[in-house]
Amino acid sequence: MSAALLLIPATGLAVAVGNPETPFGVMLAIAALAGFGGGNFASSMSNITYFFPQREKGWALGLNAAGGNLGASVAQFVVPIAITIGAAVTLNLPLAGWIWVPFILVAMAGAALRMDNLSNAKADVAASLAALKEPHLWILAVLYIGTFGSFIGFAGVFPKLIADQFPDFSTFQVGSASLQLAFLGALVGSLARPYGGRLADRFGGTQITMAAFAVMAAGALAVVWTLPLGNFWLFLGLFLVLFTASGVGNGSTYRMIPTVFALRAGAHNAHESAGDVSSQRKAAAALGIISAVGAYGGFVIPQLLGFSKTTFGDYTTGLSWFVWAYAVMLAITGGVYLTLAKRSGHRI
Repeated sequence: MSAALLLIPATGLAVAVGNPETPFGVMLAIAALAGFGGGNFASSMSNITYFFPQREKGWALGLNAAGGNLGASVAQFVVPIAITIGAAVTLNLPLAGWIWVPFILVAMAGAALRMDNLSNAKADVAASLAALKEPHLWILAVLYIGTFGSFIGFAGVFPKLIADQFPDFSTFQVGSASLQLAFLGALVGSLARPYGGRLADRFGGTQITMAAFAVMAAGALAVVWTLPLGNFWLFLGLFLVLFTASGVGNGSTYRMIPTVFALRAGAHNAHESAGDVSSQRKAAAALGIISAVGAYGGFVIPQLLGFSKTTFGDYTTGLSWFVWAYAVMLAITGGVYLTLAKRSGHRI
């Protein structure tokens, strides 16, 4: 059913862009329904945690999330090619929606035929309510806004940043399609996420998340300092570093969630033991909730950068705000979770 829901925004997009008279409000509603995809992502992250031992959850969650995160890069690369196929005079815009339908149908068939081992997985409202009362859920959600929110927010705004700052490099031609190098940001961020989880499995999520925020702050600061130079390749390289660090931070922050909830439930070694069934259910619910909260970065970052551009006439002011934000999140991670790890005697 969750896969089938994706047919609604995909076909809605195809129909809407095929009609020039479509009201803007209808387009907004269809865009909002794309949140079904986010619901799928949150659900899968909640469920997958049951199928892997605690010591491997960073790698497992990272691999699962990397597949979902790749969608941003794939869409930026594939859609321009798809809508230009066979286009002599006008673009075939409805293909932007129709191209996803076959994949959704395959997902529906796969889920119906090959996921019968999940028949006992149910929505756990009680666990979700218990997770919402846990203060660490909200602390971890803030950290995840810093990592995943940065990834999805910068992925969305990166094409505009390139177009505004370096219009000569905003597109390149592949046949009749005009593509943007902006897809590279989401690509490297997605591929880095599983390795952030694996590093967190080995060294603890706290240390890796702190390192990620440090690199993100340094990367954003370097962009602020070098953007006036007008060097596109330096700009691209620094942003790819920023995307990579955010991907690593996505994986490591997510690895911290089951560890923290197991520790709060009294597990002896929370990095290796998932705790009792109740704590596992709360951790699974928290994974889904935090994944949803983190996505708000996709809204916040473009808005702040847009505000910076219209108010101050540049993007560097807005980027400098992110430097401070990453520094604060680095301090929160260290202050809360290094202290908690020291107090418990185990890695977090």
